[in-house]
Amino acid sequence: MGEISIKKLDVVFWFSAIAIALLVVIGAVAPKAFAAVASEIFNFTTYAFGWFYLLSVLFFVLFCIVLALTKYGKIRLGKDEDRPEFSFFTWIGMLFSAGFGIGLVFWGIAEPMSHFFTPPRETIDALGEEAARAAMQYSFFHWGLSQWSVFTIVGLAIGYFQFRKKEDGLISTTLNPIIGTKNRSYIRKPIDILAVIATVMGVATSLGLGILQINGGLNVVFGIPNNATVQLIIIFVLLILYLASTTTGIERGIKYLSNLNLTLALLLMVFVFFAGPTVFILNTFTLGIGDYISTFFTTSLRLTPYKGGTWVRDWTIFYWAWAIAWSPFVGAFIARVSRGRTIREFVFGVLVIPPVIALLWIAVFGGTALHFDLFGGTQIAQAVDKDVTSALFATFAELPFTFFLSVISILLIFTFLITSADSATYILGTMTSGGSLNPPLLLRVIWGTLMAAIAAVLLLASGLEGLQTASLVSALPFTVILIAMCYSLFKALRKEPGMARRNRLEK
Repeated sequence: MGEISIKKLDVVFWFSAIAIALLVVIGAVAPKAFAAVASEIFNFTTYAFGWFYLLSVLFFVLFCIVLALTKYGKIRLGKDEDRPEFSFFTWIGMLFSAGFGIGLVFWGIAEPMSHFFTPPRETIDALGEEAARAAMQYSFFHWGLSQWSVFTIVGLAIGYFQFRKKEDGLISTTLNPIIGTKNRSYIRKPIDILAVIATVMGVATSLGLGILQINGGLNVVFGIPNNATVQLIIIFVLLILYLASTTTGIERGIKYLSNLNLTLALLLMVFVFFAGPTVFILNTFTLGIGDYISTFFTTSLRLTPYKGGTWVRDWTIFYWAWAIAWSPFVGAFIARVSRGRTIREFVFGVLVIPPVIALLWIAVFGGTALHFDLFGGTQIAQAVDKDVTSALFATFAELPFTFFLSVISILLIFTFLITSADSATYILGTMTSGGSLNPPLLLRVIWGTLMAAIAAVLLLASGLEGLQTASLVSALPFTVILIAMCYSLFKALRKEPGMARRNRLEK
């Protein structure tokens, strides 16, 4: 699975590249029409299949926990004698960077303040104490186990078949126990093409959102204009940086950047924890964990068929669709850096540690913003309602060392974007080179350049929202693939030499 020839760039590369190019052209030429059509499709799928998303994600959580706690948890992603390639801190840093990227920095304050301004239930008064509690409960829920269970499923399946069974790292390969090991390209190719398109769309959208937030921060801190010219310059700088990181490979570039990301994020969180309302944050975190645990099942299955409304669709179902659409990229990357770990270690590291960090982050940053609005008379929630990119910097304005915090945050957003884009170029290279563990540098550069070009075109054409919605349309078929992946993985695990004997004895 080393370097490959151009002959390996088969229909998966060409079909996905052409499809992406067509979508970008349409988004650039007719952004409003594109956004409207994509929105209609997404609204229909979430309305008609919202129940399916909720049941599926709850199933993924339970499936992961069962695998980890039973006899299957001892199976290693690799040979029995293999050991982890990266240290625990570096590994968690990579998971954190790839899984959250810019999302947590962007939504860590914006989401709880959005729920505070527009509560999840009509019976709750906006901007009050009950709204604050509900805001933290749902923010914890959306960034907790459920979202990460999706990434865990994909990562486990790819890691098991790639390192334990010595197969390629393609999404379609994880279904071998179901579809057989014969070629069957009419089944495999569409699955892999869908994975590539969803990955490119998701990463390009995140690049665009991150660039908008960086430009907003530079405008607040340094007075730099908030316009398309500055955003194009930011894109160009990011492109140079993540292509430079790409040339160094996972063992150096992504590894060092992930360590930097996690270190910066933890330092920033610790500072705000002590500079902000420390006791309030601790109380908020404790109460939030209690609410999260006690309402987990009812929240996981919450729909409103009797009274209507779109809040659950706009938030919970949207999040699950987003996680599922992103899962080919995040899962494949997590699998790549998890060789040598047992299933139990993997599930604990992926399903538990990143969500705990996320909940701490939300409690510190979201809790601080809530405290300022509830007891300080500020209007951060109103500012967020007008412009979600202002959430972080509006909160920093109420803390000491505002300038320092804002600069560190801009740097953190930069490094998150570089790491996410770098990781994506590697995974896209793998997906379009027959599952190679070392995709050609030229192929990674091509995908890296395409992602930057897509983000630039969409920013100029104001088509980001349309592309974001379009990328989520792939979530419905991918949910079916994920369920099949669970069955396929379980079927393969039962045939493990030791497990097969135990299964016969248990019967």
